[in-house]
Amino acid sequence: MSLFRHGTDFLHFIMKVMQDLAEEGMTMIVVTHEMGFAREVADKVIFMDGGYIVEQAPPSEIFGAPKDPRLQQFLRAVL
Repeated sequence: MSLFRHGTDFLHFIMKVMQDLAEEGMTMIVVTHEMGFAREVADKVIFMDGGYIVEQAPPSEIFGAPKDPRLQQFLRAVL
């Protein structure tokens, strides 16, 4: 019998552990396409395109008022 029935169960488990660690004050660098998770847990979000930092700001700015057109396009596609 598998500990996790589906890949998404495992992903949710890992995200919960990471959220708990962040709440305890652990510093982490996380690379993710899970934008809801990044918005909820991060205190700083960096958006990269083509290997370059395009925009960096608190989640409220990245998700609420993105400046870069590529970031705007990406968020429209994933949110």
